[in-house]
Amino acid sequence: MSNIKIKYLKYDEVDTDKWDLCLANSPNALVYAQSWYLDKLCPVWDALIIGDYQYIMPLTFRRKYGFNYLYQPLYCQQLGIFPTPTKEIIDAFYQEALKRFSFAQIHLNAMNLPAQGMQVEVRYNLLLKINEPYTDLASRYSQSTTRKLKRASHYKLSFIRGLSLKDYLDFKKENSAVKLKKQDLMILHHLLAFSLSRNLGEVYGVYDKTNKLCAAVFFVRYQKRVTFLNAASSKEGKELSAMQFLIDQFIAMHAGKDYVLDFEGSMIDGVAQLYKGFGASPETYYFLAWNNLPAWVKWLKR
Repeated sequence: MSNIKIKYLKYDEVDTDKWDLCLANSPNALVYAQSWYLDKLCPVWDALIIGDYQYIMPLTFRRKYGFNYLYQPLYCQQLGIFPTPTKEIIDAFYQEALKRFSFAQIHLNAMNLPAQGMQVEVRYNLLLKINEPYTDLASRYSQSTTRKLKRASHYKLSFIRGLSLKDYLDFKKENSAVKLKKQDLMILHHLLAFSLSRNLGEVYGVYDKTNKLCAAVFFVRYQKRVTFLNAASSKEGKELSAMQFLIDQFIAMHAGKDYVLDFEGSMIDGVAQLYKGFGASPETYYFLAWNNLPAWVKWLKR
């Protein structure tokens, strides 16, 4: 039996200064776990901690049928435990979460291993180190990506840095692959507005020769990691390879800096191939789930 003592903190009990300091000193730090980011994603979020914020785990939850359950918010690829935990610490955190939540579907970060006896699925992220000269980075592009970039160069595309919040959100609404709920767009608006106001994020766009926006990406930066957080392409933009053009321009602009470009990966093969085409390497993380709900709730959830 573990002697590790886990404290459960309600949202208004979390010391966000200590929380963010713990995260900042973590080798597995991710923007998603910063207190401001969690605040934009969730009306409330609770936490598990060890000691004086030596280890932390955010708990993003909702309530349904009288039960609180853990879920993975939109625009938040990974959470889990920070900093990198030992197996004993992992087990202690999961056992505490199991006691408090009968149902969970969450993503761990890449430095968290899953526990035995839980439903686990492997997920893949894609990362690209850009701390080399552009010519070296471009030499590792796939033949397909190089070919599309060459073709895009004939279309007189224009790359801009600093696309407005309104222009981005309007473009996203028009060109989203799935219809976004009003609440989901509002959360994206909050993330964009805060990160842009604090110089933590930036939006890049590509216009065609008629000055029509055809691709856009929202990047957010935390420490040495720049995350490809949200993107959209129009039908014409896809035909013009505008997204490949945008990513290449971003890489050229930041080449040689000690950054990792985090594409957030994709379980959709076509999207994953787009990112791999720039030389990105896979990183494994885990989807973790359990369901200990009463039988009548399981029946209602069907």
